[in-house]
Amino acid sequence: MDAMLRKLNGDNSTRGSIYLEEQVNKSGVVSCIFSLKEGVGALVHALRLFEDKGINLTHIESRPSRLNKDEYEFFISVDAACSPALDEVVNSLRAEISGQVHELSRSKQKDTLPWFPTNLQDLDRFANQILSYGSELDADHPGFKDKVYRARRKEFADIAYNYRHGQPIPCVEYTEEEKATWGIVFRELKTLYPTHACREHNRVFPLLEEYCGYREDNIPQLEDVSNFLQSCTGFRLRPVAGLLSSRDFLAGLAFRVFHSTQYIRHGSKPMYTPEPDICHELLGHVPLFADASFAQFSQEIGLASLGAPDEYIEKLATVYWFTVEFGLCKQGNDIKAYGAGLLSSFGELQYCLSDKPKLLPFEPEKTSMQKYPITEFQPVYYIAESFEDGKEKVRKYAATIPRPFSLRYNAYTQSIEVLDNTQKLSNLADSISSEMGILCSALQKMN
Repeated sequence: MDAMLRKLNGDNSTRGSIYLEEQVNKSGVVSCIFSLKEGVGALVHALRLFEDKGINLTHIESRPSRLNKDEYEFFISVDAACSPALDEVVNSLRAEISGQVHELSRSKQKDTLPWFPTNLQDLDRFANQILSYGSELDADHPGFKDKVYRARRKEFADIAYNYRHGQPIPCVEYTEEEKATWGIVFRELKTLYPTHACREHNRVFPLLEEYCGYREDNIPQLEDVSNFLQSCTGFRLRPVAGLLSSRDFLAGLAFRVFHSTQYIRHGSKPMYTPEPDICHELLGHVPLFADASFAQFSQEIGLASLGAPDEYIEKLATVYWFTVEFGLCKQGNDIKAYGAGLLSSFGELQYCLSDKPKLLPFEPEKTSMQKYPITEFQPVYYIAESFEDGKEKVRKYAATIPRPFSLRYNAYTQSIEVLDNTQKLSNLADSISSEMGILCSALQKMN
């Protein structure tokens, strides 16, 4: 189905996100995709549903399903004049077949479904659709008038633009000036971590120094760090030239992929950056992605975003902001920072644990509605009881997002499975049963 959808979407290079909507199809044509289990008479039965309603098919294609080897997928088009009668046919298809149905070109809002990636290769489709920065800088950026810095940013942008899934991340020979900027940030933050950072961050940081080249005089390579993360939690890094849309960035997290910048902030202001840079990524984000509980927490947010309506993407992005970026958590009798925006900012890491900001308990329903500034310290922070507690709350919140399907991440195939037929549910039940058997066996042996 992936290849078929790619063909249907056509060239979307000018759009911020890719959607399966009316504009991707020919004018006056209504299309849909449905899947059927392989069997004698299955297609005849499905097509008879169209015939009974007097709907004439103008186009039909078929191909073996990539999601289920026992199914075939059919892409059909009908004249738009048949659209009213198509409602009943679609309902009949969903009720009478064991596969799935996706409407692609209905003009009604309820029938539009945001496109989302279903495998790691799909991330190539939006990785270069950045919203700002990249090799271009705003007039108030510290490096705006620095031609050498701008040229350097272009080099980093080219690496990200040319990268594709499965390739090693190109190594970068950082300049002495860039390493000096990194050294200032590294040295200052490291003095605060023992007292201000959560225990998970402090547990992992020495491992990054030992295995990934985290040093005051060395900027680690993304490829080395990505390999380390994969060995810990399955998370991996992918180079990106600038800021992605919230929908695209969160979609990466669903696959345990973190889109990371590779450039560094301007040397004139080493303690300030208007956008994420490699100091923010490697010092703030990476240590926590090596922790199993936090990795799962981050992926839960990503999975919740797939196929979610736009208004819920905005809410999930706000939840992400107040957790993964600027989150605080309780550890014993203390409050510690786990948000990357805090752990990569010397000033705000001190400020967030002072008596100046307002501290509230993390409740996704309320947190998702909180407004926040992006160019100054946060006036409000949210405290999670623990990563596990935060993860469970995010999971419950995700269940309230209106989607016409449920889905899961298959770690074996590194793909997203839409749970929309009995066979997939049976496979999931078998997997859960196997894991429960292992758990019960382990508990018995411990006792």
